[in-house]
Amino acid sequence: MVEAIASAAASAIVVEACKDGHSIFRYISKKKNYADKFEFNFKELNQQAEKLSRRKKIVETEIKEKKMKREECEGWIGKVEMTERELLELDSKYKNEIKYTWRFHRFWSRAKLSKYLAKKCKELQDLIEEGKLDNGLGVERTPEPVIVVDAPRIEDKPSLHETVEEILGFLRERNVKSIGLWGMVGIGKTTIMQNLNNNEEVEKMFDIVIWVSVSKAWSIEKVQYAITRRLKLKVEGGVNTVETAQLISNKLGGMRYLLLLDEVWDPLHLHEIGIPNNGKDSKVVIASRFFESCRKMNVDELVHMKRLSNSDAYKMFEEKVGRIIINPNIIPIAKLMVKECSGLPLLIDKVARTFRNKKNIHLWRDGLRSLRRWPSIQSEGLDEVLEFLQFCYEDLDEKDKKDCFLYGALFPEERDIFVDYLMDCWKVEGFLFLHNIDEFKDARGRGHKILEDLINASLLEEGAMKEHVRMNKVIRSMALKISSRGVDHNFLARTCEELKKAPEEEEWASASRISLMDNDLQSLPATPNCVNLSILLLQRNYNLKLIPDIFFLSMQRLRVLDLHRSAITSLPPSVLLDWLLTELPSSLGALVHLEVLDIRRTGIMTLPIQIGCLTQMRCLRMSSSNFGTGNLTSEVISSLSLLEELIIDVDPNTLWSDQVASTIMEEVSILTRLTLLTLSFPKVESLEIFIKSSRVWKNVHFTFQFSVGICNSVKHHILDYFEYQSCKFLKYANHEVVHPVILEALTETNVFELIDHKNISSLSDFGTKNMSNLRACSVEGCEDIICIIDGNVAPHPTFQRLERMVIKNVTSLYCIWNGPVPVGSIAWMTSLILSNCPKLKKNFSNGLIEQLAELEHLSVEGCYEIEEIVIESENHSLDQRTLPRLKKLVLRDLPKLGSITPDDSLIWPSLERVEIASCRSLLKLPFSKENAINLRSIDAEQSWWSTLVWQDDAIEQRLRSFCNFT
Repeated sequence: MVEAIASAAASAIVVEACKDGHSIFRYISKKKNYADKFEFNFKELNQQAEKLSRRKKIVETEIKEKKMKREECEGWIGKVEMTERELLELDSKYKNEIKYTWRFHRFWSRAKLSKYLAKKCKELQDLIEEGKLDNGLGVERTPEPVIVVDAPRIEDKPSLHETVEEILGFLRERNVKSIGLWGMVGIGKTTIMQNLNNNEEVEKMFDIVIWVSVSKAWSIEKVQYAITRRLKLKVEGGVNTVETAQLISNKLGGMRYLLLLDEVWDPLHLHEIGIPNNGKDSKVVIASRFFESCRKMNVDELVHMKRLSNSDAYKMFEEKVGRIIINPNIIPIAKLMVKECSGLPLLIDKVARTFRNKKNIHLWRDGLRSLRRWPSIQSEGLDEVLEFLQFCYEDLDEKDKKDCFLYGALFPEERDIFVDYLMDCWKVEGFLFLHNIDEFKDARGRGHKILEDLINASLLEEGAMKEHVRMNKVIRSMALKISSRGVDHNFLARTCEELKKAPEEEEWASASRISLMDNDLQSLPATPNCVNLSILLLQRNYNLKLIPDIFFLSMQRLRVLDLHRSAITSLPPSVLLDWLLTELPSSLGALVHLEVLDIRRTGIMTLPIQIGCLTQMRCLRMSSSNFGTGNLTSEVISSLSLLEELIIDVDPNTLWSDQVASTIMEEVSILTRLTLLTLSFPKVESLEIFIKSSRVWKNVHFTFQFSVGICNSVKHHILDYFEYQSCKFLKYANHEVVHPVILEALTETNVFELIDHKNISSLSDFGTKNMSNLRACSVEGCEDIICIIDGNVAPHPTFQRLERMVIKNVTSLYCIWNGPVPVGSIAWMTSLILSNCPKLKKNFSNGLIEQLAELEHLSVEGCYEIEEIVIESENHSLDQRTLPRLKKLVLRDLPKLGSITPDDSLIWPSLERVEIASCRSLLKLPFSKENAINLRSIDAEQSWWSTLVWQDDAIEQRLRSFCNFT
């Protein structure tokens, strides 16, 4: 049968060919070419159809705005509508044809249809040209909705793609009118804006997308000129900016527009340019390297653009450098090169272009060495990168800001720097000087403002933990290059280089600031000539056994000395002390200007009497081991009358004697200028001595970090999540009674950690009025607690200022809140973390959930009895806007969990991320087509996902697109 059909088809072809007088071979070749281009011709036809549709829309807009008469266009519009109907039929024929695989007996029909598609494509092109009317009122005066620009691909680079998706989420929100995208130079902001311009969803959302690159040399006239050209407005000569603004406003007034303003340096007044707020869901996206420029333009949402991830950076490098990257010998070198580029597309591009045509492995190895030593040596093509970045530094408006920025280069690249430590150093260097500022606490206010400006200028970055910042490699390279040219700031900064031998004495002599931290130094110069030295940072040199006795004699101007070591816990104490500095040299007393001294974890067993001679000391950091057996003499601490900050780290395995603790407290209580005290008290009676006798306890500026009792951890985990410029912190561990002194301390406390306490059933036992100033609270262990707050004994609003609560390993906990919930309780809570509470059954009971209007992060893990997150029987008729600010929901290891909410009526307007694991009884998610419109990520197990029940397959498909399966 098949053979017969094939034979008949072949005969038909031959007959047809002979009729036309063509060669049979030429004829078959031509038909085969049409058949081969079948899918290509259909794609081309669709592209022309889209152009024709846009042209029709433009003509209809011109008619609607009465810029041309409808009767002039009726003929053309009729042709377009007839063509659109024909295109629908062709689409149906195409779909029917591709159902069959390519076979000989389909050859003729496919070739014939392909030929017709090509012919129709030409007709559409002619129809588009015909739509450009010649009567002077034609559609050429109305712009294309989108002008596609050449943009790098970002679909395979998640760190860039996620930024575009975040902005798209804001564009979908009706209440968001303006968005600010900010980040350092060279980080890829323009790439993001280009991809937004070309985005298909954006094209559907707006009538027109307008792209303007503003640049540093901007003016209202230049921005207006770019917009009027895009809108194809005719602006006569002599027209002023006010008249031009009116023309732009009139044109955009009836349109849904998206305005993309790239490379914005200074704040723009959009109304002066002519950008109307027309109430038609129009939007503006501003891209700037300056946070302040976005803020001053009153944007509704801010997006901070981070550097590329390691994987995305390498993908970009692969694309730029070309096929040479497939060489297996080059790949490991290329990965190290990319790491040196610090995630900056600008630098990745430069390096890739340099090595694009280099095939010799030795050239790659030499290039890597040069890149690692850059900028201390000249490197082809890279020095211009530093020059390009340097304007960020030059743009700083005050010398103090520039000095503070350069100071960051003393610390290792990409490492967290504790903000308070940085402030202390800036202060003693005189960078924070203002009239009437003398104390550290006053200087810190100005310091935080400078820090904010440096972060907003992308010269510093926020660290991994709160209250920490860091400087990336490229910016640090720029800072070191600038400092090498300076007179006032000559740095000797050799950090993390595994140095065993100290730099030569000549280098010490020329330096005003020296940082040799994080090395392997074994010795120091005996008598360095350092008359100009103000800062010496030697921390974390674990093998430094000795400082020469007269080492400090020439350092009369030294203000900051840091000898702090990291503890080496894998070694026994007897070995550890052999690794650490065991005494300070007698020349320490010569440092009469020293203001900051850090000797924590140095192994110094006796507090040096020379410290008492350092009368200018403002900040002293020590360890409990520095007191040895407690033979304190000459009232060393109390003699430091100017001391403002005292930190004494206590090893949890070190037990202070009552005598040592009491003596220290008596000395500390005498100090009258203390603004910060960090200390651990083995017994509550030691704290009582300080509170009763201290002269600064009730001072409003006094802050503290107190630990009372023996605890296995000295780290205050909850502090990592809070941005406190001043914090009053209390940890209370391993006690069995509620001591009156603790109640008094609580009244002043902002952050409270309760660990392994016994004989209390709830936090209400401490008196809710005593906890009215709490902003964060952590409860860990505490096996007798059955509820966090007992509403039956707390009739008034409770935890009115609380922002974060962490409850962990509370084995008897049954519910968070027992009894009635007074209105106003926990109204400011943004984060609630519940972990490993095996008897917990009730999260939100008695209307508690209705109080959580500010909650952004909810995490419930290891709570085996929980069946419902929102209990249906106790939360009837919930407002659909409950939890309006929740962004992140984490549910893990909840074997009995059957539902998150009773139904899918909640809107979840802010929810962005959901993480679910080991919740085998949860078979339905509370999401529909309409709610959780900003959800962008779901982390879940694929095996669990396959068990879920869906009301509509479309919901499953929508949510699956966000899934990251594990």
